[in-house]
Amino acid sequence: MWKYEKTLQYPVDIKHKDLQMAKYIITQFGGANGELGALLRYLTQRYTMPDERGRALLTDIGTEETAPK
Repeated sequence: MWKYEKTLQYPVDIKHKDLQMAKYIITQFGGANGELGALLRYLTQRYTMPDERGRALLTDIGTEETAPK
């Protein structure tokens, strides 16, 4: 059994909005060549791998794409 708690890893306190930076972050994360696109490609390709080792490798690479850089 597990308990899900929706909390942030670090506290967030936004003092002013920076729309230019927000646009840049969204472009990097969600653009066609962004982190989210790569993550989804790796994680969906793992289902077509014929062996367990290939699936594990694509899972590791896909989850690495979610890590902060």
